[in-house]
Amino acid sequence: MDLTSAHGRRGGPARAGSATPAASDAPAQPEADGPGTSQPPAEPPGALPLALSRFGRRIVDLIHDPAGTMRRRVEEMSYGYPMSVVVTADIAVMIAAIAAAALRTHYFATGVPFLAVVLLFACYPVMFFFDLPPKPVVFGLSALTAQALFLLQPVSPDCSSLVLTVMVGMIAAIAPKRVSAFWLAAAIAEMLLFYALGYGDRQVQIYVVGIVLGWMVGLMLQFQRQSLDQERENQEIRAVQAADDERRRIAREVHDVIAHSLSVTLLHLTAARHSLETDRDVDEAIDALGDAERLGRQAMADIRHTVGLLDQRPSATTPEPGLDDVADLVADFVGAGLPVNYTLAGDAGSVSASTGLALYRISQESLSNIAKHAPGADATLEITVTHAEVSVRVRNTLPAGPAPRTGRGMGINGMRQRTTALGGSLTAGRAGADWQVSARIPVERPDACRVTGLEDPLALVQEAITALTRKRQEGM
Repeated sequence: MDLTSAHGRRGGPARAGSATPAASDAPAQPEADGPGTSQPPAEPPGALPLALSRFGRRIVDLIHDPAGTMRRRVEEMSYGYPMSVVVTADIAVMIAAIAAAALRTHYFATGVPFLAVVLLFACYPVMFFFDLPPKPVVFGLSALTAQALFLLQPVSPDCSSLVLTVMVGMIAAIAPKRVSAFWLAAAIAEMLLFYALGYGDRQVQIYVVGIVLGWMVGLMLQFQRQSLDQERENQEIRAVQAADDERRRIAREVHDVIAHSLSVTLLHLTAARHSLETDRDVDEAIDALGDAERLGRQAMADIRHTVGLLDQRPSATTPEPGLDDVADLVADFVGAGLPVNYTLAGDAGSVSASTGLALYRISQESLSNIAKHAPGADATLEITVTHAEVSVRVRNTLPAGPAPRTGRGMGINGMRQRTTALGGSLTAGRAGADWQVSARIPVERPDACRVTGLEDPLALVQEAITALTRKRQEGM
C-alpha cells in the first residue's frame, strides 16, 4: 500500500487537485509483507507425504548402518524385552507359518498357503519402514486371517495352530490381560468354528490346549518383566537411600573432626594468650601455638580423608580411630588445658572396629562440648567393657549460670545415631550437679548364630506368599 497517496509526502496531507500519478493512474498494488502482517499457518503435510518421508528416512538409515538400524528399531518395538526374546518370538512365528505351508504342497497351485504366509509377515516391514508401533490388533488380525486361510485347506496332521499359539503368547506378553484374553477367546472360537464347519482336524482339542498354553507363557513373560521393572525401581530407591546414609555419615565425621580440632586449638590459643598476658612466658606460648598448629594440620588431614570418601576413584585409605586411640584423644585435651580423668575397664580387644569408632567419636564430641561450653570444668571419661555390652560415660561439672540447653546441631543427634545404628542407646542431660552423656552398646558375639530367612522355613514361605500376592495385585 502506498501511504503517500492519502497523505502526500512526509510533510503533510496532499493538496486538492495535486493527486500523484501513483494514486491516480497506477493500479492498486497488493500490500507488501511487513512485520505487522500475519501469514496463514502452513498446512501440515498429509498422511501420505509423511509416510513416504518416514519410508525414505528408513531406507537411508539402512544404507548407512543396516545392522545398527535393525537393532535400534527392534529395541524400539520390544516393549522392554531383551532383543533376543523378540527375535526368538519372530523366528517361532516364521517356523510355524513355513511348516504349515509346507504341509499343504498339493495346495500350492492355488497360492493360498503363500498368501497366508505373506499376510502373516506383511505387518513386520510395514511397522519397520513406517515407524508404526506394534499393536495387539495388528498381530491378532494377521494371525487370525492367516490361520483362516490355512484351515480352508485342511490337512492332517496340521501344525498351523502353532501360529495362533505363538501370536496369542506374544499378545499376552505385551498387552493387558483383558486384551490378551479377548484374542485368546477369538483364536479358540476360530478353531472351533472351522471344526464345526468340517474344515478342522479331529485333534482340535489338542490345538486349543496348545493355544491356551501359549497364552499362559506370554503371561509369565509379562509377570517376569513387571517383576524386573519393580526390582530396578527398588534398586534405584535403595541406591538413593544408601547415598543419603553415606552423606549423613560423612557429615557426622566432618562435624566431629572439626568440632574436636577447633575446640582443642582454641584451648591452646587461650593458653598462649594467657601466658603472654600474665607471665610474659614466650616459651610456653610458643609450645601452645605449636600444639595448636599440629592439631590444625591433623584436622586438615582428617578432613581430606573424610571428604575423600566422596571420591569414587580408588585411593589409599587410613584406618579409622578406635578404642585404643581414646587415650591419645584425652592426652590432646589434657595438653590443651582441660582436666580429664580417663579410665578404661575390661577387655578392649573384644570390642569390634565399628563399636570402637563409635566410642571414639562419642568421647571426642563430648569432650569438645565440654571445652566449648564449660572450659574450666573437671571432666571424667569412663569406658567399661563387659561380656554383654560396652558403656561410655562422660561427666563434667556445670559452670555457674543458667543450665545449658541441648542444641539442635549435629552433636548429640550424631552420637545418638551412631549408638542406635549399633543397637544401643544414648542419653544426655543433667545428672545432679553435673552434666552427663551416657551410652550403652551391645557387644557383638562372634559365636552368636542368628536364624536367617533361609534357615527358617516358615519365614521363607511367608515371604514367598507375600511376594506372589503383591506381584499378582500389580499385574491386575
